[in-house]
Amino acid sequence: MFFVVILTVSVLNLSKRRMKVEIVPYQEEWPLQFQALGKQLKAALGTYAVAIHHIGSTSIPGLQAKAIIDIQVTVDTLHPNIAERLAEAGALISPVNLSDHRPPGTDIPNEELQKMFFRYAEPRANIHVRENGRFNQRYALLIRDYLRQHPRVANAYGEFKVRLSRAFPNDPDGYVDIKDPVFDIIMEGANAWAKESGWKVPGSDI
Repeated sequence: MFFVVILTVSVLNLSKRRMKVEIVPYQEEWPLQFQALGKQLKAALGTYAVAIHHIGSTSIPGLQAKAIIDIQVTVDTLHPNIAERLAEAGALISPVNLSDHRPPGTDIPNEELQKMFFRYAEPRANIHVRENGRFNQRYALLIRDYLRQHPRVANAYGEFKVRLSRAFPNDPDGYVDIKDPVFDIIMEGANAWAKESGWKVPGSDI
């Protein structure tokens, strides 16, 4: 709906690389890679980008992760021009993942989970474009900040991911099918912490 799929050799090669689930120790260069790519995204998107945040496991100091930088770009609306600008900036457009995972037992409306999704090949990065104030936009930032403030939870989650990757080394779908529900359980603790601490969505990292 939002964009045309671009089929290139780079996309095909990237898909092959994704077949392997590999969790590695935390790398000090991950925040630096985020900063460099985040600045490129800001320049490419201009006023479309309300905020740019480093999210996902590579944003948690000391946490094991797949060596792929996750970046959330917050926008007011999922405008088609966003895809055009990111493609011009070298992003690989993904034909899938136009909606985030819905936690089991919830009736969250579809519009609260919609997103645009892009990839970069070097450094390897996933770009999640989400609308400001939506459930999925808040989710990514709250879970990040909760894990940063609770290292014991983060360490347990990291060890879980390592064991899961060993059980599903060549099955990324199987890996995600188990990981996402566990993440939802962690989110219960994050929501309680947010209420107790008065957590608010933080300002942009870039």
